[in-house]
Amino acid sequence: MDLITTTDALREVCTRLASQPFVTVDTEFMRETTYYPKLCLIQMAAPDGTAVLVDPLAPAIDLQPFIGLMADEQTVKVFHSARQDLEIIWLMGGILPHPFFDTQVAAMVCGYGDSVSYEQLVNDVAKAKIDKSSRFTDWSRRPLSEAQLTYALSDVTHLVKVYEVLVAELLRTDRGAWLDEEMAVLTSPETYRADPAQAWRRLSGRMRKPREIAVLMEVAAWRESEAQARNVPRGRILKDEAVIDVASAAPRNAEALGRLRTIPAGFERSRTGADILAAVERGQTRDTGNIQLPERIRRSGGNGAIVELLKVLLKAVCEAEGVAPKIIATVDDLEAVADDDEAEVPALQGWRRALFGEKALDLKQGRLALSVECGRIVVRQLEPAATGVPRPLGADS
Repeated sequence: MDLITTTDALREVCTRLASQPFVTVDTEFMRETTYYPKLCLIQMAAPDGTAVLVDPLAPAIDLQPFIGLMADEQTVKVFHSARQDLEIIWLMGGILPHPFFDTQVAAMVCGYGDSVSYEQLVNDVAKAKIDKSSRFTDWSRRPLSEAQLTYALSDVTHLVKVYEVLVAELLRTDRGAWLDEEMAVLTSPETYRADPAQAWRRLSGRMRKPREIAVLMEVAAWRESEAQARNVPRGRILKDEAVIDVASAAPRNAEALGRLRTIPAGFERSRTGADILAAVERGQTRDTGNIQLPERIRRSGGNGAIVELLKVLLKAVCEAEGVAPKIIATVDDLEAVADDDEAEVPALQGWRRALFGEKALDLKQGRLALSVECGRIVVRQLEPAATGVPRPLGADS
């Protein structure tokens, strides 16, 4: 099982793969000690039986033929749980694969559950088992073992069958359009642009005051920029807990910074400590008038019972329709719907509204009821108040 290690060999195989209707793709990478992922291996397969491994660490290899294949509009690029693979391709070549298909998203639409694993899909669809013993090995070390190469190749060879089965199921159920929104997010460059100014959003859940958010914005942006510049994980600069503590306490001098339990001893006297204090100062002087609290904080929080009912409804609808709840609505979506019939969330738009959103609004307005029959949740559309007789959802009038 040889690795492709030359540009000429890569160009030849990419030309051959470009003649196929689709190509399955996966990558192995390391990022435990870096901010940006280090690409260590590329795997590709096609329905004609072609299956190849490419060594991006080979001396002098130019990966441009691979980038060209990823941009080829005539060949569908198939991944499973593609976000990190697509991030690597974006960073490497400034393009995102198109046309594109993510089997994990498709599996959710086809009723295989939330965030179904590749191993589970292969077991259910291809009736095969994958040896996962090499999953967490060091992919940057050379030479790679036969076990590593075999495992890596299985990540794309079985995906051929998985893709074919899922496409057939989407055609049978006429749900292909359901994927469009999810695929659009994955193939948007904005998904992979790590803007330091937006880094605070992933940590804002515990912040309750605009001034805390202002300090968080500055400290998180400083940390993100430092991590990018040094190419090290964010936690190597400052751990999440410390960023949150700094934003909450807003220390104005080294002594106050050193008193925070999440700040290592002596840290407050370092250059990094001075940078943190400078970020705090920027946050303290920032205009809070245009700072919006995160959506979940802005809500009143008084609709907990409604949210719980909506969760039950979501589960019942998804079981009946054979689709994963995660692709219909998140908990945040349900909280928004509980607060506002006109909430701008995916659950109240397009096919999601037809499948679930209208029922959610009916439940809120007393036009729909939930009951238990034979151990299962039953959704019933209520007749007008004149009759008061529950009618099973979907029953003839």
